[in-house]
Amino acid sequence: MKLLWLDLNSSYAHSSLALPALHAQVATSADDVEWFRHSATINENPGMIAAEVYRYAPDVVAATCWLFNHEVLLHVLARVHALLPEATILLGGPEFLGDNSEFLRTSSFVTAVFRGEGEESFSQWLRVWDQPESWSDISGLCYYDAQGNYHDQGIARVLDFDQLCSPEESSFFNWEKPFVQLETTRGCFNTCSFCVSGGEKPVRRLPLSQVRERLQRIHQAGIRDVRLLDRTFNYNIHYARQLLQLFQEFPGMRFHLEIHPALLTDELKQELLLLPQGLLHLEAGIQSLRADVLAEGHRKGRLEDALSGLKFLCSLPNMETHADLIAGLPLYRLQDIFSDVVTLASYHAGEIQLESLKVLPGTDMRRRASELGLVYSPYPPYEVLMTPHITPQELQTARYLSRLLDAFYNAKTWQTVTRQLIIEQPDFLLRFLEHLQALHVIDQPMALDRRGVILYEFCKNHYPEYAPLVAQAWIEGGLSLKKQPAEHVRTKHVSPPEKWNIVFGEYQEQLRLCVYAPPGAKEYVWYGYDSQVQNPRPVFKAISE
Repeated sequence: MKLLWLDLNSSYAHSSLALPALHAQVATSADDVEWFRHSATINENPGMIAAEVYRYAPDVVAATCWLFNHEVLLHVLARVHALLPEATILLGGPEFLGDNSEFLRTSSFVTAVFRGEGEESFSQWLRVWDQPESWSDISGLCYYDAQGNYHDQGIARVLDFDQLCSPEESSFFNWEKPFVQLETTRGCFNTCSFCVSGGEKPVRRLPLSQVRERLQRIHQAGIRDVRLLDRTFNYNIHYARQLLQLFQEFPGMRFHLEIHPALLTDELKQELLLLPQGLLHLEAGIQSLRADVLAEGHRKGRLEDALSGLKFLCSLPNMETHADLIAGLPLYRLQDIFSDVVTLASYHAGEIQLESLKVLPGTDMRRRASELGLVYSPYPPYEVLMTPHITPQELQTARYLSRLLDAFYNAKTWQTVTRQLIIEQPDFLLRFLEHLQALHVIDQPMALDRRGVILYEFCKNHYPEYAPLVAQAWIEGGLSLKKQPAEHVRTKHVSPPEKWNIVFGEYQEQLRLCVYAPPGAKEYVWYGYDSQVQNPRPVFKAISE
C-alpha cells in the first residue's frame, strides 16, 4: 500500500508533528506500507498541489486539518478525489473534535476522520485500511459505511503516553527547522470551555529520564529552540521544578512554555528567579483580568492569585513573559479589554497578545454557544462575531487594538514609550487607534521606521512631552538620523561636554558623537557610534544639562 501524507502548513517555517508522531509508531512494524510526504503551504495553488499528489499515485492520502489550513486543504482534496477516485482520503486533527457527521456528509470525498489522539488508532487502521467492514472497532474513527450509516467511535486517548515512540525517531522528523516542538505532558488539568484541551483527561507525563534523552538528541542536532506543547507547564509543581533543573543541563538552549500564573508557589518562584538569563520564554495564560469572565469560561485558579503571579512573572529580570487576552469571551466588554491592556502594560508584560475568541469544534463553548448568546462564523477560524456583551463594531475595534499592540507595544523599539503612554495617558489608546484608522494604516503592514514617524507626529500634535521619548527610541533603534523623528539631532562638529551622566556604554575618543537637543530642552542626550562596526545602533548614551 502506498500512503501519501499531505503536509499542508501556513508557511514553510512551521511543520506539523502529526506525520512523524504517527510514523514513529509503525516505522518497523508496517513493512507493507510505502510512506511518502508532500509538503506545501496554503499560499500555493490548490490545483498544482493536487497534481503533485496525483503524481505519487497513492492508495491513501492522509493529512492533518486545523483552523488555518482547513479551507485550502479541502479544495486540494476535492481535486485529488476527482483525479484519484479510488484513493482513500483520511483526515485527523483538532477540526474533528466535535460532531463529524455533517462534515463527512457534505465532504463526501473524505473517506473517514479521526477524533482525538491518533498514534495507536492510526496504527490499527493501517492494518485494515482496505477492509471497511473491520473499521468499527477502531477508537476515534468516524465514517459513513457503504450503506450510508454513520459510525462514530468516540474519542481516542493514548493512556500509555510514555510508551509511545518519540516523533524524533521517525525518518520524517524535520531537523532543518530552527526550533522543535516537544510534549512532556499530554492532557490538561484545566476545564477552560473555549479550549480544545479543556476536557482532555487524564494528564499524562513523560519520565524525566525520557525527556533528558530527547533533549540530548535535539541538542546534538544543533537545535537551540524548544517549544513545549504542554497545556500548562506548572500544573504539577514538583514535575515543573524537575524540568526547570533539567533545562539547565543544556546551556545555550531556550525553552518556550505556557505557565499558569495562578499556580505559582513560593518554591517555584524561587526556582524561576535563579534561572540563567534567556533560558525561558514564558506565555502566561490569563485571557481576561475579570473574575466573572474567567468563571464563565470555567478557568480554574483565583483571579487574585493569577494577577499576583502575573505581576511576579513580568518582573523577572532573567526572562520575558507574554500575556494574552481573548476578545469575545462571554461577559467580556470592550471597555474591560482596554482596561486590561492598561493593567498588563503597567505590569511590564513583554508582549500583549489580543486575539478574538474562536468557537472551536469539540469545546464546551461551542456546545453552549446558543445558551451563551454567541454568534460566530460557521467557517474556520470560527471567530466570534457578536455576544450579548460586545457588538460586531466593538469586536472590530478590539481587532484594531490588537494590530496597534503588535505594531507598537510588541515592537521592542517602540515598547517603552508606548507603555508609558498607555499607563500615563488614559485616552491614548483610543485616540491613537482613531488616528491610525484615519490614516488607513491600521490594517497595513508597516515598516519599523514608518511606525516611528507616525507615533512621533502623533505625539508632537497631541502629547508633545512624549515626542522626545519617541525621538530617543528612534535613535536607539538605529534608524535614520535624516528622518523627522531625528530632526533635532546634531551630527556635525559635536564635541563632548565637560560633564555628563553615562546611561549605557563606555565613552572612547574614536566614537562618532551626535547630540539630541530639542528647542527649550533642559537636558541634552548624547549618543556615540562605533565607526569600525557595521551597527546602526549607538553603543554609548549620556545625558548632560
